[in-house]
Amino acid sequence: MGCLSSRPKDAAGNRRRPGNVGEVAVFVPGLRVPKDVDFFQSLGDILPRSLVERLSALRTRIVVMAAQEAPTVTKPRRKTATQHGGSSLADLLQALEDYLPVLLGLVKDGSQLTDKVQFVWANQEDNEEETKMANAWYEVLSVLHLMAMPCLSEANSLLLPKIFSDGRQLNVSEDSRRNSIDILLKAAGYLDCAIQHVFPRLPPDLRKDLPVDLAEGVLQSLRMQAMGQSIDLQLRMAMGSPRATLAVKRRLACEMLKCWHEAENNITQYPLTEGWGGKHQLFIKWKHVEAKAAAYYFHGLILDEGNTEKSHRMAVNALQVAEEFLKESKRASEAFNMMPPTSRNPPPSGSMKYLHEKIPKDVSSKVRMNQDLYSQDRILERAPTLPDFAVALKPDEYQLTALDPSWN
Repeated sequence: MGCLSSRPKDAAGNRRRPGNVGEVAVFVPGLRVPKDVDFFQSLGDILPRSLVERLSALRTRIVVMAAQEAPTVTKPRRKTATQHGGSSLADLLQALEDYLPVLLGLVKDGSQLTDKVQFVWANQEDNEEETKMANAWYEVLSVLHLMAMPCLSEANSLLLPKIFSDGRQLNVSEDSRRNSIDILLKAAGYLDCAIQHVFPRLPPDLRKDLPVDLAEGVLQSLRMQAMGQSIDLQLRMAMGSPRATLAVKRRLACEMLKCWHEAENNITQYPLTEGWGGKHQLFIKWKHVEAKAAAYYFHGLILDEGNTEKSHRMAVNALQVAEEFLKESKRASEAFNMMPPTSRNPPPSGSMKYLHEKIPKDVSSKVRMNQDLYSQDRILERAPTLPDFAVALKPDEYQLTALDPSWN
């Protein structure tokens, strides 16, 4: 059985962040950074020296690369080119993919090595700065979590408008939105694999001692965050397409709302009220409220297509509910951006830019058009029920890789 120990924050400042993280399009919880492990002390008398050396070299490479990326991954920046022509985050992801098939040899069926090595990681959202567990499934879970973070960071960079030195701004392109959907679904796939295939392998006593970064509810919330933001991008593209019907837009808005609802339900199980965890929780609350505004807006427009007094009354009610959620989303955005480390509060963009322009106008217009049918006090007190659509979008399927041939 693996053992656990945690160490509170110290002078090393693993979670030290800048006072301002700039603009945030996709929230990145931050990299959990692995700490050095002595494989020779634990496995030197059990495994061939060449295999232990390989394990050590692959993990040390990740330790170095993750430590370099951790201080800046949550703050947007220009992509850093590497000698191989890629980016440093892409290289980190490749290093993790190289390490995983070798690491899985410690947990293969019948292995007696699962609890031989004590793995150490620095946390980002947990009160304890470091968590140590002598269980290789904990290491696999941590690796999958870390594989998702460069994807979220890359999507964040793609979805931020580019600002030139002379102040000109280049809006986010359609290609950037499509690429971001692919990247977000990739992140969701890593997290889905962690939840479905790795988390259950941990003994129950270790599951309850996991840092909050790896708690099942937080992983579920992160997965649904990636799904919700993917659907938001689909909705934004539908808004700009003359071929997308009102029914399609409503369905996407309702699916997005379902994702953010689940994301908030999961993350609010944990006491993340301050620090980076608190900011993460506020981000999800903000996006959940935005999704409510979008869903009620498009539902109201469809209700207004009915030919009865009741349908028009319900339509106005739905649009007024959408307007209230739009106002609440502004407050939620301000709360998120003001929480340290502070972030820039830019004008609404993407699907919300469209809704900020349309909702107030349509509410005013529909009330004025229908005022002869009923008085203001006849508007339904309760918001009309939204349709329940299954989420059509799925995370990319990711399966744990085959064992590295060196274990044969």
